[in-house]
Parts: sequence; C-alpha cells; structure tokens
Amino acid sequence: MLLEFSCSNHKSIRGEVKFSALAGTDTTYEDKLISFGDNKVLRASAIYGANGSGKSNFIDAISFMQNLVTSSINNQPGQGLYQKPHKLESYDTESRYSITFVAQGVLYAYGFSLRNMLVYEEYLYHFPKGRQAKVFERSMDSYEEGASFRGKLSACRDVLKDNKLLLSCAASYSSVVAIKNAFRFFTDELVVYDSSNQDDWLKYSLYQISENSDMKESVVKFMQELGMGVRDIYVEIHKKKIDASELPPFLSDEFKNILIQKSVDAMTAKVIYNKFSTNLMTEESVGVKKLFSMVCPLLDIIAKGKTLVCDEIESSLHEVLVYELLRHFSSIDNNNAAQMIFTTHDTGLLNLDIFRRDQIWFTELRPEDRSTDLYSLAELKKVRKDDRFSRCYISGRYGAIPMMNLDLASFIGSL
Repeated sequence: MLLEFSCSNHKSIRGEVKFSALAGTDTTYEDKLISFGDNKVLRASAIYGANGSGKSNFIDAISFMQNLVTSSINNQPGQGLYQKPHKLESYDTESRYSITFVAQGVLYAYGFSLRNMLVYEEYLYHFPKGRQAKVFERSMDSYEEGASFRGKLSACRDVLKDNKLLLSCAASYSSVVAIKNAFRFFTDELVVYDSSNQDDWLKYSLYQISENSDMKESVVKFMQELGMGVRDIYVEIHKKKIDASELPPFLSDEFKNILIQKSVDAMTAKVIYNKFSTNLMTEESVGVKKLFSMVCPLLDIIAKGKTLVCDEIESSLHEVLVYELLRHFSSIDNNNAAQMIFTTHDTGLLNLDIFRRDQIWFTELRPEDRSTDLYSLAELKKVRKDDRFSRCYISGRYGAIPMMNLDLASFIGSL
C-alpha cells in the first residue's frame, strides 16, 4: 500500500506538496477502509483541479520516482539525471521525493533529493516491529548502513555513482531482504497508468486472455457486470514477418534490412456479442479498447493487492463505466490491500455518494508563482458530510477551478 507521497521542485510543483492515503477521523464508509495495524487506509482517492493546475504533474512525480528507482542502475558515467525543476527554480535547487508504503506487511519510508541532475541525498528506513530502524542514509557519494546492516552493502561501493540511486544498486548487489522488498514495491506493487502506455496495457490484456483461461473467464464476467453485452472474446497471436512497405520511409536501407529479418507478434481479437462479433482493433471505439486495455491489469491489481496510480481515468470512458469500475473496486474485501489513486474532471462522481471527504483532493495554482498546491477536502473548514460535493465544487467553494473572467459574447463579437 502507498500511505504518503510528497515532492517539491518538480515541474509546476515548487514548494512541498503532500498526499496522504491515511484515513482521518471521519466515520463515513469505515467498512470500505483497509486495515493496517492501528491505522485505516483509503481504498481510493480522486484528485480534481483545473486544466494546467498540476494534477498530471503530481502523477508524473510518482512515475518519475518509480522510474528512477527501477532504472538508474543502468545510467552510464557522465550521464545526468533528468531533473525537472519549477520554472522559477534551477537545477541547483533540490528536487525532493519521499514516500511511505507497506511491503510484505512492513512499513517503509524512502526518499531522495536531486541537485544539478545528480543524487544529493537518499535514505531508507523500515519499521519491522513498529519502531523505526535505519537501513541506510546517503549523502552524495557516501552512505552509512543502519546498525543491523553494517557491511551488507559493501558490494555497492564500486557500483554506486552520483547518477544512480543506492536502492537501485543495492537491490542487485546485496541480499538484504528489507532492500529487496522495498525495491519490489516499485517494480511489482506500484502500477502507473497514463495514455502513453495504453497500447502496452492492451497487448498485456490480450496476451492474458489468450494464455490464461481463468483470466479470460474473469474478463468476460467483468464486462457483463459492466453491462457491455459481451458474451466472449477470441484472441489469436501468431508470428509474422515485417513487410518493407510497412516501415516509415525515413529509415535507412540498412536498418530496414535488419527489421524485415525479425518476426513480430500479430494479434487479432474478436469481441462476441449476442448477434454479431467485432474486430477489437479496427471496429471498436477508443473507449472500448481502453476498457479492454485496463481490464486485465485492473483485475491483476485487485487480485494481488497492488496500488494503481492513474491519470485522467475517465478519458475515453463513459462516466457510468467509470462509476462501475470504482464501485467494483470499492467492494473488495477490506483484507485486500488494492488501492486506486486517480485524477479526473468528472464532477459527476462527487454526486454518487461513494467518497469520504479525505478521499477527495484538489490541485490549484498559487497566484504568486503559478506553482501547484495540493489539499484534501478534509482540510477545508465548514465542509459537512452531507454537502453536495459536486455543486459546492462547481460553485467555487473548494477552489481548484478555472478563473472564468472571459466575457465569451464580447470575445466572439470581436472576431
């Protein structure tokens, strides 16, 4: 589970913003919370805000942290890290990222900062018996292990460079269980979805449907529960050679010759309805293809208790389908640790009586420097449990909406 995430100096995020999935004292929908020790954890959280207010940048910060943990060990000498400072800051200002999470039943706290496109500081703590214990602390090229881990990271000393995270290196060059579990949270338990990887998710879903009969049965049942009218789906995967005519003309002849020697997976998928079938790739809408691309990863996330972070969940999906996805997700047994954190513009979800106040978050630009602020509805005063959240949000009571100062009639008349 992801419990908290904070960052600063990342794109539109200048000062520190902090997200928390720890439930507050609100007693609404307590039966839908996840239990962890003495704490209750939110199953789902929605982030609202105007276009350009930083919703996607917040998701990008989580993705950035994940990618750096999983891939920085591959960085070559002299290769700087892709730091993303705020427009009013510089690479000399630290960009900070920190996260607390649960892996294999143990609480972890991990974070790092970047400066001048290199790692400046890094730390990892765990709480195996409810008490904080240091795994390591790092300052630039030097690091110190905790008392229980002294000498166990010695193999990392020759590998660690100022453009690599110690967690990334230690996962490969040590056998410390706490490090392995922390690293696997980023590789296996944290799943980030955005429109750029939809094709990869669709291929994953079709492979699963083709190879796993139980998954196929679950997908068909899930689609039927959503009212899609799907009776079955048939997927065929076979190898085919690339035809030279399919390659873009700007490629060199040498590179074209290399590519046409390779075989690629050719995938076809038929969706079976009551009276006809369709070709998923060529005849179905973008929304249906997105639904199929999400369904297997989503079922996998639910089955294995993972954390899904999703940017603009409603993109290409009807609001009723989004609601059904959320309803299905929130009905999971509370011993299952599956979570969903997503951005959305769909204010209709606020009318559906499925969210607590601490599950609703907003991004807003600070007027003095156009930097992103992040806050939850639970932090605002005079918000009642029975308020019509959608109406109050649209009316501007919660902030985080566009500044509509434009007189459209006058503007159109001037054209």
